[in-house]
Amino acid sequence: MTAGKADIDRLTLNGTVDDEDIVTPWDVESKNESGIDYDKLIKRFGSSKIDEELLARFKKITGKEPHHFLRRGIFFSHRDMHTILNLYEQGKPFYLYTGRGPSSDSMHLGHLIPFMFCKWLQDAFNVPLVIQLTDDEKAIWKNLKIEDAIKLAYSNAKDIIALGFKPDKTFIFSNLEHIGNNPAFYQNMIRIQRGVTFNQVKGIFGFGDSDPIAKISFPPTQAAPAISSTFPFIFNNAKVQCLIPCAIDQDPYFRMTRDVAPKIGYPKPALLHSVFFPALQGSKTKMSASSDNSAIFLTDTAKQIKNKVNKHAFSGGQATVEEHRQLGGNCEVDISYQWLRFFLEDDEKLEQLRKGYTSGEILTGELKKQLIDVLQPLVATHQAARSKITDEIIREYMIPRDLGFITNAK
Repeated sequence: MTAGKADIDRLTLNGTVDDEDIVTPWDVESKNESGIDYDKLIKRFGSSKIDEELLARFKKITGKEPHHFLRRGIFFSHRDMHTILNLYEQGKPFYLYTGRGPSSDSMHLGHLIPFMFCKWLQDAFNVPLVIQLTDDEKAIWKNLKIEDAIKLAYSNAKDIIALGFKPDKTFIFSNLEHIGNNPAFYQNMIRIQRGVTFNQVKGIFGFGDSDPIAKISFPPTQAAPAISSTFPFIFNNAKVQCLIPCAIDQDPYFRMTRDVAPKIGYPKPALLHSVFFPALQGSKTKMSASSDNSAIFLTDTAKQIKNKVNKHAFSGGQATVEEHRQLGGNCEVDISYQWLRFFLEDDEKLEQLRKGYTSGEILTGELKKQLIDVLQPLVATHQAARSKITDEIIREYMIPRDLGFITNAK
């Protein structure tokens, strides 16, 4: 779709899918026990469903089985992914961009999803990755002290680095520290700001007259990393296509970016959208760092993980064992099963659990134990990797530098 009125029409939806589902960068809510209706969201946002044809192209081009996030529809929607695959087939470059808004000292399991997927994409395509820590956004929305927001960014950077990103192909930056030292970043922010009207930004994000102007000026900050000239030390000012894996609630920022990018002479960023990682209490909302009992944090002990899952994970089972044996459980709403879809990599075992729970052979407590057995070693392994991340290692990732990018793009 070319930039123009059609783009703007889709920009002004404010994330309301229907009377039941609300999806914005700040609020996700559904009245349906099974959560957001993603098919409706695709139609409303104007994206494309990740289908079998796209998965087959992934496998053919990379020589790898598609990540289980793709196979299971966890990343379910895209914009221009075929363009990215065309570039790769032609030996032409692209780069990855994703981000994290550091609102708490510890990230939770849901925060890992885009980074785990980016790690797989980086390895599969051998491309550079830029990771934006939007500490400025959190200072604005959460009214944090600037210094505290920066501290949270560095703490979250440790969690991100612990996933094993290639240091020679990964640049991580704090907005509050980096932008002031990178004139190209600020210049692209101004170019983007000139391309979006006040009415458009109010329509896209729902800002009101009483909101601080900091909120209104922030979206171009999140948009700028999708423009390759924002990082001249990486891309030598070449016009390089960007691919952004993110949860679909971030799509309004990049619908805006896709409208503006051609106006300033750059390709529209492509996107891969993930579903939301549900709260322990159920799929009506996403997991939140502000609610301790809705989330498993990366600092939680094995005992805390076990207790949280057993006590708070919403069950799709029946009221009694007898009824469950007779009627079976509902995997669509059962949080233990839904979380296993994210973190249990064995497709065959996941299918066995689905059939067993649906038939009533497997009880809710048994399914919860399966989840606990997956999460405890996952979090423990992450904690061990994180404990080895020193301040010096963080600086290595955060120093603006050449990432060995070679391009013939013009």
